[in-house]
Order: sequence, then structure tokens, then C-alpha cells
Amino acid sequence: MITAIARSKVNLYLHVTGKRADGYHLLESLVVFPELSDRITIRKGKELSLEVTGPFADSIGSTEENLVLKAAHLLKSESRIDAGAHITLEKNLPVAAGIGGGSADAAATLRVLNQLWDIDFSDDGLSRIGLTLGADIPACLYGKPAIMSGIGERISGLQKFPKFHILLVNSGHSVSTRDVFNRLRITGEVPPAGDFNAATTRDLFAGLTPMRNDLEMPAREVVPVIGEVLSAIREQKGCYLARMSGSGATCFGLFEDSEAAEAAVHALRARRRPGWWVQAAAVGP
Repeated sequence: MITAIARSKVNLYLHVTGKRADGYHLLESLVVFPELSDRITIRKGKELSLEVTGPFADSIGSTEENLVLKAAHLLKSESRIDAGAHITLEKNLPVAAGIGGGSADAAATLRVLNQLWDIDFSDDGLSRIGLTLGADIPACLYGKPAIMSGIGERISGLQKFPKFHILLVNSGHSVSTRDVFNRLRITGEVPPAGDFNAATTRDLFAGLTPMRNDLEMPAREVVPVIGEVLSAIREQKGCYLARMSGSGATCFGLFEDSEAAEAAVHALRARRRPGWWVQAAAVGP
């Protein structure tokens, strides 16, 4: 039996730079992986099966359509191995929330099965397989602060990256990525690329200020409460920047220290908004 964590993924900025002839969108994004995660446990079995537990288990829907099981079947097919596994997914992260939960789960599954089945696929091989299931999976396989670009296949790690703290807030509303992209209007206006090999937190935060998430406005058209969430985060003492992650609906606030981030958690939870998921976590290199 092997257990692995599947950390949340947050897009500190996300620029949609174009669209290919085949319909895939081109993007550039700085991604980080806060210490909030799902958990994957896998043991050998005759067939491939998936069990889902945890606070968000009821939000998963059909296990047959889950990225975890799809990743397992695809790896089995690619490796031409006759093996099975029983997979348990402890779902601690909200679903369809823009923080890469499903992609992180699939990435962790690929890594664990690669080890359990003794396949010995390279990281590039696993990324190639993962990309066919989702644009975030290569970045989740990398699992460290990086610039992702192209359709998600190009990952550029950062040599220097400071530690900071992040507040994550989800209103309980799921957002369809398809609906968001259908409403997206690509302007082609992209801020100059920044150097995010930042030595200090202040340098990083300053570099992020002119950036944006191009999916935020279309996501707010689909789920207007995102605007309320962002306003609530911006009101918190010590919050340097508030933005939406991915295609939504999770939003984040950036803080220099854990005390300010935890104070924001307590303040937002005291509002007793039904369905709001509020967490803080460290982010580091």
C-alpha cells in the first residue's frame, strides 16, 4: 500500500494568450501548491477500482468519470501491463473549484501506480499521459512553483521562490470550465512577462500586482458571488492581493505571515456564510 498527498494548485495569475486551430487555449500562469490536499491511497488488486471518502466525497459524482480512475486506466493501457489496484481518494478539497483538485488527484495516482506497478515511466512520460486528461496535470506532477505555458505542457521551474501564506475561500458554487471559456473574450493584451525568481515575498507580490486572471470576469458572469468573495478577502487586514484561481470559483488572498492569514480565516468564518469553505496554508519553494 502506498499513500500520497495531492496538493491544491493555485494560479497566482493566468493569462490566456491565444487559441489554437484545434480549439485548445494557450495560456501562461504562475502556479503554486499550498499545503492543503486530497490524499490518495493505493494497494494492489485484481481490478481497477475507486473508493471516495472525505468531506467532499458526495460532490464527486460517478467514480467511473473521475480523473483518478481515468488516469489509472490510461497508464495501464500505455504500459500494457496486466495489473489492478484499489484506489482510495480522500476528498478534502472542494470540487470544480479552480484549485486543481481533480488534476492533483490524477497526478498523484499516476506517480503511485508508476511505483506500485514498477513501470518506471519518466516524469516526461507521465506528463505526456496526464496532459491528455487535463492541462493542469503536468504542473501537478511537477508540484513546485512554476510558470506553465502552451496548453499546459511547458513547465518552467523557478530557482528562487519565497515562502508566504495564502487564504483560500470557496463559496460552495461549482463552476463549469467549459461555461467560463465559452464566455471568454481573448483580447491579446498580455502584461509583460515578469521575473518571478523572487528573493523576497514583497518582490513576488509586487511582480504579481500588474498581472490578472483572464478567466475571472467570465467566471463572475456565471457565478456572481465570486465578486462578493473577493471583496470579503480584500477587507482582511494584511491582505496584499486578492484574485480568483483557475476558472473559479475559489478565490485567494496573499499574506506575508501566518498570523494575518489565520486571523482572516477566523474573521470570515465568523460571518457564518453557509457553504463557504475557508482555509489558510503556507506556500513555499
